[in-house]
Amino acid sequence: MGKPNFIIFYADDLGYGDLGCFGSEEIKTPNLDELANNGVRLTNWYSNSPVCSPSRASLMTGKYPKNCGISQILGGKRGTSGLPSDQLTLAKVLKSNGYRTGLFGKWHLGVSHESSPNAHGFEEFFGILAGCVDYYSHIFYWEQWNGVNPVHDLWENKEEVWHNGEYLTELISEKAIQFIKKTEDDPFFLYVPYNAPHYPMHAPQKYVDRYPDLPPERRIMAAMISAMDDGIGSIIKTLKDENKYEDTVIFFSSDNGPSTEARNYLDGTEDLYYGGSAGIFRGHKASLFDGGIREPAILSCPSLISSGKQINEIGIMMDIFPTFLEMAGIDLPENYSIDGMSILDMVLNESPTPHESICWEYNDQFAIRKNDWKLVINGKLDFTRMQPDEKHLSNLRIDPSERHNLIDQYPEIASELKKELYNWREVQDIPHTKE
Repeated sequence: MGKPNFIIFYADDLGYGDLGCFGSEEIKTPNLDELANNGVRLTNWYSNSPVCSPSRASLMTGKYPKNCGISQILGGKRGTSGLPSDQLTLAKVLKSNGYRTGLFGKWHLGVSHESSPNAHGFEEFFGILAGCVDYYSHIFYWEQWNGVNPVHDLWENKEEVWHNGEYLTELISEKAIQFIKKTEDDPFFLYVPYNAPHYPMHAPQKYVDRYPDLPPERRIMAAMISAMDDGIGSIIKTLKDENKYEDTVIFFSSDNGPSTEARNYLDGTEDLYYGGSAGIFRGHKASLFDGGIREPAILSCPSLISSGKQINEIGIMMDIFPTFLEMAGIDLPENYSIDGMSILDMVLNESPTPHESICWEYNDQFAIRKNDWKLVINGKLDFTRMQPDEKHLSNLRIDPSERHNLIDQYPEIASELKKELYNWREVQDIPHTKE
């Protein structure tokens, strides 16, 4: 195989329990299920952050959020800066090595020209720069919600474009298909970060009708995921039609877990059933429990990766950067370092994870996972709800849902993990909180 093509499909606020191939009995995802059957399911895969922007920054740079300058959700006001220009992205490296590069979907790493997708290595861009929009008018949702200065947010490269009334998930899929058809013989890197199933709860009736028996919020969520799944299926069909499927590396995952924000309820009341499911895991978006950071993940390349495997070793979003470079035979520039590690040997030969441990910080929450042990400090269940234990120690092999705090039974393990987390925090220049 020569230089492979690369595609990243990145969902938005997708729960671990919302794909058929990861255990959902309610939501039908035949195309992602087939992708998993033809590749590997990564069952211990993590995001670097429980929220959008830092997760995406780590995916693009191969670094922990703090090390690439994005540790918080970025705003959408025009001119808002984002990913620093001195950060080397996967798109920049691949472009400089002969790859065509395109991004179709949600960026959320800065709205200014200096931090736009085009400035970070993408030759072609179509989509939204901020965090979320109305799926039909493409108005930036937070500004619209506040009722002050609504901001339209749909762009083709550096030009604002208007597709009023067209469903954004379908637009993203169509643009990605056009890109593949134009690449001819050049290797390409295609990044397709869907904004689905992030709120607002919008879906065409044809998808809603697939789920007549689900409660209202769950029904809309399922429809939004189905629209994304259909789009992914169409893109993969295009790869096959263009004889590019066998040598294309495809990675699918989500930026963080499902949201419990009020906009995930159709009428805004929090006592109703919300749309997304974290499966068996505790916590949701904004939580450092696994429900906020453990993501469904699939890696496929028919000419290289055996089909139907399940990999239970630990991996994290920042690992995709070095993994893709190894698959392409590309070295990082001299004196440029990243935090991620290639998982190619782990996937091909089922070797152990390259990580001794992985760590997280988000606001005043901190966490570390090492082998089966995980320590969460100041843990929340979502943006606002605290869990009762200031320090929570779990053995994820025995208790993957993190329901039982073992800190009193294993104080030595908790102390060792805390010390390692503190050392990581010092390197990351993260100030200690009172604990």
